[in-house]
Amino acid sequence: MKTQMKTIQSTIEEKQELEKIDKFSGLLIPQKYKPLLDLPKTELAILKIKDFFQTNLSFELNLTRVSAPLIVKSGTGINDQLNGIEKPVSFQIKAMNEMKVEIVQSLAKWKRMRLADYQFKAGHGIYTDMNAIRPDEELDNIHSLYVDQWDWERVILVGSRNLKFLKSIVETIYSTIVRTEKYVSFLYSQIKPILPDKIHFVHTEELEKLYPKLTPKEREYQITKKYGAVFVIGIGSDLKNGCPHDGRSPDYDDWSSINNEKGYKGLNGDILVYYPVLDIALELSSMGIRVDPNSLKAQLEIRGCTERKDLLFHKKLLNGKLPLSIGGGIGQSRLCMFFLRKAHIGEIQTSIWPIKMREQCKKLNIFLL
Repeated sequence: MKTQMKTIQSTIEEKQELEKIDKFSGLLIPQKYKPLLDLPKTELAILKIKDFFQTNLSFELNLTRVSAPLIVKSGTGINDQLNGIEKPVSFQIKAMNEMKVEIVQSLAKWKRMRLADYQFKAGHGIYTDMNAIRPDEELDNIHSLYVDQWDWERVILVGSRNLKFLKSIVETIYSTIVRTEKYVSFLYSQIKPILPDKIHFVHTEELEKLYPKLTPKEREYQITKKYGAVFVIGIGSDLKNGCPHDGRSPDYDDWSSINNEKGYKGLNGDILVYYPVLDIALELSSMGIRVDPNSLKAQLEIRGCTERKDLLFHKKLLNGKLPLSIGGGIGQSRLCMFFLRKAHIGEIQTSIWPIKMREQCKKLNIFLL
């Protein structure tokens, strides 16, 4: 009898757990979707895209590939805190007196420390394959618990901390994206190029004026659908309505410095492209000129986290031990998803998805890895 009761209780607990897992939101369902490449061809295409893109990117930006960490020591300020509310996966290392470490969420600050270690000069930098876990991510067509991107960072001179230089780097990265799309089209005739030759630049304050009644994401959709590819400048500082366009950590991108005669703030932004498969503005890259000691102090004050000044990374920066730099991340799976016209990022990478999401995707010809 006790065994039977335990079995019943286990069944109830499993059902409750499944109900928790099955709850998801935001799944976009494209009409009459059919993958252009089957699974084996998709896997081969991913390899070709990644090799082509990183080779071209490293050449264009003068970047050297380096190895990246999967874990970093807690309490150093090295791990990326994203919007400041996402908690990284952490654990203790038994062989090192239970030292607490974290799985990286991105390498925005780690890269800058590596530039100092390698003593690179202005105009030279690094890139790496970054693999991260973001347990607080909301799962949908373009968001996964597993994040893979090319993280890159390049040393700059003080005279390059301006909007003109930022735009020149954005144009270089975007031209590499366009070239890669043409390469994919050459390999697979069923995939036709859709990107415009040039990327459009717009500031978040301009977007607010253009679409005052829309949310930031709705503004991105409208401007990206109009131009095809857009770099949205100035993400992190408050707009006229008192809220930022989107969140940014205060200790890597410079989003508080005034960047032009109009008084707009921010030397950072996102590369967005219009993606017709899902009818969305798809973010491919987040990047920017990094904080210097003055902007770091200002942004820590704005965000109310001045206690970070005592962390390893922040002390190095404030004491002039780190070079001025520009850097960012370019989503590998998102880029491949876009080039191969996939409906879900799970068609590109292997991750964990809610059961009902998997079932619904399977019915719609969306085969998650």
